[in-house]
Amino acid sequence: MGVKNWGAVAWLALVGCGGMPEEEQARQVEAQACPSGVASRVKVVIPPLASTATRLQGLTDVQGTLYFATNGPSSEGSILWRSNGTAAGTVPVRGFPVGYSGVESPVAVGNRLFFQMSVAITGTELWVSDGTSLGTKLVRDITSGPEGSTLLSATAVNGRLVFFRARSGTEDAELWRSDGTAVGTQRISVLGGVNGLYSQATLQVGGALLFFRNEDSGTRLWRTDGTLAGTQAVAGLSSRRLNIVQVAQAGSLGLFIVEDGPNSQVWKTDGTGGGTVKLETFGRAVHILGVLGSKAYLSSVDLDTQQLRIQSLLLAGGGKASVATLPRYNANAYPFVQRSTLSAGSLYFSVAQFVDGPAPEAVELWATDGTSAGTRKLFQTLSRNDEYASPVFATGEGVVLFSGSATGSGLQPWFTRGTVATTGRFAATGPGTPAIAPDGFTRLGSRVYFRALDDTDREQLWSVPASFSCPAGFNDTRE
Repeated sequence: MGVKNWGAVAWLALVGCGGMPEEEQARQVEAQACPSGVASRVKVVIPPLASTATRLQGLTDVQGTLYFATNGPSSEGSILWRSNGTAAGTVPVRGFPVGYSGVESPVAVGNRLFFQMSVAITGTELWVSDGTSLGTKLVRDITSGPEGSTLLSATAVNGRLVFFRARSGTEDAELWRSDGTAVGTQRISVLGGVNGLYSQATLQVGGALLFFRNEDSGTRLWRTDGTLAGTQAVAGLSSRRLNIVQVAQAGSLGLFIVEDGPNSQVWKTDGTGGGTVKLETFGRAVHILGVLGSKAYLSSVDLDTQQLRIQSLLLAGGGKASVATLPRYNANAYPFVQRSTLSAGSLYFSVAQFVDGPAPEAVELWATDGTSAGTRKLFQTLSRNDEYASPVFATGEGVVLFSGSATGSGLQPWFTRGTVATTGRFAATGPGTPAIAPDGFTRLGSRVYFRALDDTDREQLWSVPASFSCPAGFNDTRE
């Protein structure tokens, strides 16, 4: 059997196959529909007559309360919402009329939500909300007047917001902190050569925000706890100025990749000098998938065959090993990992197959348990949008949610427990079905909330249990 046809075989396993016993066909069709009607629309937050350009964005858990925004075009304004997960408890916090930009870059700090918003008189600046209309306000006009500020890598550190402000026309960046008040929003330091801010190349490890600087002496890792005394160099990475191409959180460790000419260096850090260690150097670009046990897993494209390779790397150092090579989608495709997540002892990742044009020709869902036999393709067609990476979300209960299509068009909510047989669509029931193009999955309590189009072609707030059972007769443990 040709390798490329594996995806087709997977779909036959879901929808029935002529050579399969009738009883097994019924069980596989049942798998596709498992579980039926588990998702539900929480509330209509974008009315049917609103512009189709209005988006539901920024789902954020703030100490058990869900915040999000409905950001419309410049002619319609925006609304900040909060929700306890019920229709009655999903209410507007504050509406922003024409002249205000949408709510952007939300960050939870304690019981407050920080975000950025642009107004003509101040430009883009820092805002805060305590969940009330009066308590949703501009924190400080950091760049006085309409010019606005470029605020990057905003992170909750020790109960306050820590962020960088880019300085126009220079390589310098200002490190700031905020407690949500104007007087408590202060510049900590001016730092030259901060690397990777625009790509969010920072890590939160050991109660501090880690960042990178290109200095005269080379590239160094720094840390800050939000104070001047606590902002200091951790370790030197190189005597040359290098680029940081990826960062990843792995429990109490941070992982990052440094680009050194044609080589890629994989590092780990616990936020200390002694715990910042180069693990391995590769002669090509590599991408961190995540960590299973004592090993980090990486993907890379073989330069000769253009096949995607999965490798493991001991976190203790060395121990590089090949895990699996994924089959080629076609002779012209170039594979690229979009997103990855960890669930129940396996890493799940979406693989985009680029041929021509900005949009991938296909996006596939794969999983690996760290072995060749346990590296498997689960689904053929995820979101092929060239503006947004396909969502792959672990609920924390052994279930992974994603946005998929059985026909190649019309994205719907799907789930998997790690095998083709335990991969199915979770259809919504009740008003507003069918929940098209789900994205923005965010867990709050025992449920996962997400945005999806309802029958008015507008994005609304939906939810699904973080853990759910399949219908009677479906054995979710069979291979």
